Amino acid sequence: MKKSDAEWQQQLNPEQYRVTRLKGTERPFSGDLLFHEANGSYHCICCGAALFDSTTKFDAGCGWPSFYQSLEGKVRYQADHSHGMVRTEILCANCDAHLGHVFDDGPAPTGQRYCVNSVSLQFAEKKP
Repeated sequence: MKKSDAEWQQQLNPEQYRVTRLKGTERPFSGDLLFHEANGSYHCICCGAALFDSTTKFDAGCGWPSFYQSLEGKVRYQADHSHGMVRTEILCANCDAHLGHVFDDGPAPTGQRYCVNSVSLQFAEKKP
């Protein structure tokens, strides 16, 4: 999915644009979805692609929503050497929105922690 910066700015609020298109980070413990516990799925705020299932969400205590796995093929990985660190950035595989980073310090069964900015996500509740 390709859009111009002007189109993204029209679609997203300033914080969503800063995080998803400019690779920013929201302040820890400030996101609306940090303590969210409903049953459903988390989607990319930019394109609506499903990224994470609520059953994989856990409280990592890091200040951002955390998941131990993404939906298969929905997240793309990229080396990130910014800020003097070596990390793995996670992006929406459909529209390249910056989501956050993945670390190898998560719980079983994967041992991974997908640390995601709340503003890069929208939640869709599972219908009963």
